[in-house]
Amino acid sequence: MSEVAEQESNGQAEGDELYRIRHSLAHVLAMAVQELRPGAKLGFGPPIDDGFYYDFVLPEPLSDRDFAEIENRMRRILKRNIKFEHEELPLDQAYARIDEMGEPYKREYAQELAETQSLDTLGFYRSGDFVDLCRGPHVESTNKIPRDGFKLRSIAGAYWRGDSDNIQMTRIYAWAYPSKDELDQHVAEFKRALEHDHKKLGRELDIFVIDDMVGPGLPLWLPNGTVIREELEKLAKELEFRAGYQRVATPVIARTALYYKSGHLPYYAEHMYPFMELTEEGAEDEERVSEEYVLRPMNCPHHHRIYAARPRSYRDLPMRLAEYGNDYRYEDHGALSGLLRVRGMTMNDAHIYCTEEQIKDEFIAVIRMHQQVYEILGLADFYMRFSTWDPETEKGREKYIDEPEMWEKTQQLVRQAMDQTGVPYVEGRGEAAFYGPKIDVQFRTVTGREETASTNQLDFGQPERMGLVYQGADNQEHRPYVIHRAPLGTHERFTAFLIEHYGGAFPTWLAPVQVRVLTVSDRFADYARSVVSHLREDGVRAELGSSDETLGKLIRQAATEKIPNVLVIGEREVEDETVTLRRHGQREQETMAADEFRARVREAIATRAQSLR
Repeated sequence: MSEVAEQESNGQAEGDELYRIRHSLAHVLAMAVQELRPGAKLGFGPPIDDGFYYDFVLPEPLSDRDFAEIENRMRRILKRNIKFEHEELPLDQAYARIDEMGEPYKREYAQELAETQSLDTLGFYRSGDFVDLCRGPHVESTNKIPRDGFKLRSIAGAYWRGDSDNIQMTRIYAWAYPSKDELDQHVAEFKRALEHDHKKLGRELDIFVIDDMVGPGLPLWLPNGTVIREELEKLAKELEFRAGYQRVATPVIARTALYYKSGHLPYYAEHMYPFMELTEEGAEDEERVSEEYVLRPMNCPHHHRIYAARPRSYRDLPMRLAEYGNDYRYEDHGALSGLLRVRGMTMNDAHIYCTEEQIKDEFIAVIRMHQQVYEILGLADFYMRFSTWDPETEKGREKYIDEPEMWEKTQQLVRQAMDQTGVPYVEGRGEAAFYGPKIDVQFRTVTGREETASTNQLDFGQPERMGLVYQGADNQEHRPYVIHRAPLGTHERFTAFLIEHYGGAFPTWLAPVQVRVLTVSDRFADYARSVVSHLREDGVRAELGSSDETLGKLIRQAATEKIPNVLVIGEREVEDETVTLRRHGQREQETMAADEFRARVREAIATRAQSLR
């Protein structure tokens, strides 16, 4: 259990007192839930960065309406001054203990832990009548835990072991801090962060909607959201053009045979939309023809067929094929969340076909492109995870291509490339794609949930399955390697991150409306229209505000809509051919020549600056 806790707490030291408090509170939560829902089965319950959580399989559902009762039970448990007592048992006794406890998920994990780590004993912690499989550490007793330093936060679904093949458990999150003051401060910050939630802002700023008649997980992009999509796509295309990518376009549907050939089927079938069987009448005296098609969940097999469309030479490599491709994945309904988790997505996809000698330089160039994108967007709160194979687990043996030498070679190449970039990374064993190691870029949402924003994979399996070859300088056939990369991820997920990062107040170049012009009176409308016209001639998304409301109300409305630049025009501005600029979030206003503003806004857009200079 502690191995999971270490991962979830992102390096927080086990000996740290706050770690012990949070870990102990997770046990207290489990005790309270099992009192309230007798027969509840336990999953994992680790400390995390701002508190803890515990996963349960419940005989009857719980909701946040039950939080007050659970918290009261937890505080009563704390008052009882129950000791946390550690015990180590030989494996046979440990297994018997867990069976007596009636905890099948603990039993599964205990056996795997003992086998993979060659353990002779397993640790337990007892707190009164409650016993949990756990290495610790914990506080000495419950009276060492502040009674007013924790608060239940939320409830969510979570698959056992993070695997959608397994049962979905109920996860209860909680905050925990050393004092009530620190807890209150964190809760207040969390509530402020929720004001940046992309679902809330997406609705308020008319960026996207999810329509029941269209279907869950299938976002409709409104005009404002479409502007953001197109600006991101424009950025990607510019960077890719400079880096020597060639653009392609492929259909969103294909025969299922393509995915059996690539190896995605049958293993990916549960995440694909139902297959479509199409039957056509045959020619005279011929049988009817039946074919099976499916909406694609990824673009790579299509790109591989483009590579295979004609003979390739080593002189053609590296070949970089790029496409903003539309994909469809049948995610579980409970996992859908705004733009973060969807069923229809548009991916900033590309595949680089290269020789072994070219891998390192190409991979480094891909990481550099990531850095460039994130610098332009002002993103810094992320880390990179080097996801490797793990053939030790049963699922790993089923999932991964069984070529240990190729795994070691490709992982070493990726590791060398990452080390050469100097970009920090952590390793995630067992997180690789089935065909090769990968680098995942991990972000945290405003609610603290970690999500993968983009991924880069080194593929040695697909070229063989798809029959991809090139003629080398020795006139012999060779297999290329493939690098799958998507610095901007999908439009959906990346836009969600950006909405939350900027709080909806996008920099001028990315803002749906870049300039709104307001007048003090209708008498100045002609000049205002000319300002708008000149800006639009420059390609600026400028518009004239309504004349039906007071200036004060229009300024407040622009602030609510987070328009980055509001120009106010009155008598003096008309006489002097100037504009008065009000920047979003700034109290100071600045009057300047209309041509000067045009030049400044053009520069901000052209350079994708974070602010108007």
